[in-house]
Amino acid sequence: MHHRFLTAATLAAVTVLRADGLPLVAGKLTTGPSSQVELRNTGTKAVTAWSVGIMTHPDAGRTHREVHTGDAYLAEVTRDLPRSSPHLDWIRPGQSRVLPLDPQPAEAAVEVMAVVLEDGTALGEPQLLKAIFDKRVAERDELHKVVDAFNAVLPGKRGAAALDDLKSRLASSSAGEESTPHRSAREAVEAFSQKAAAGKADEADQSLRTYAAFVQRQYDVAVRHATRK
Repeated sequence: MHHRFLTAATLAAVTVLRADGLPLVAGKLTTGPSSQVELRNTGTKAVTAWSVGIMTHPDAGRTHREVHTGDAYLAEVTRDLPRSSPHLDWIRPGQSRVLPLDPQPAEAAVEVMAVVLEDGTALGEPQLLKAIFDKRVAERDELHKVVDAFNAVLPGKRGAAALDDLKSRLASSSAGEESTPHRSAREAVEAFSQKAAAGKADEADQSLRTYAAFVQRQYDVAVRHATRK
């Protein structure tokens, strides 16, 4: 999330410039305790990521812009998971999506500032688009590390031996800030290890291999969506 202060006059000029021609438009805005905004895809391609600017006026003569970014490119493989968020899925042509917001004052306004389409086309504010693709590249690289760990272990080991090896590999690379792909894999391997210790070694091994295939699919999708067209 990005925060930036601009004068009202300057903000009005750049908002018109950046919003013009974008295939995702902000519609009905509800303010107050249950704030939300409706986004509508008026284009011909699905939107996989978006940045919206919320403009408020904390004092006379100044406008505060708070940017919220959503990136749903991985929904290609995660949308059918039990705990997947309906707010983080592609917005397809002609589709509207209501997004929840933090409580906003009555004078708030919302503008779409940047979008990324399903084919990698990116439109809108360059700085916001760079942040989206930088994050995608970082996630792709972290998924690659997890895939490499699984590929180094699973062809030659099964059951407890495979799980012990993976626990060691994932633990050894967890120094510093842990990425989401790494944390998810580490926690999954730990859960499978507990299942194996409870006498369900075969079931644990099958779950491990199913999960590894899922991570591989995530990585394949990340590779496709990390490059801007």
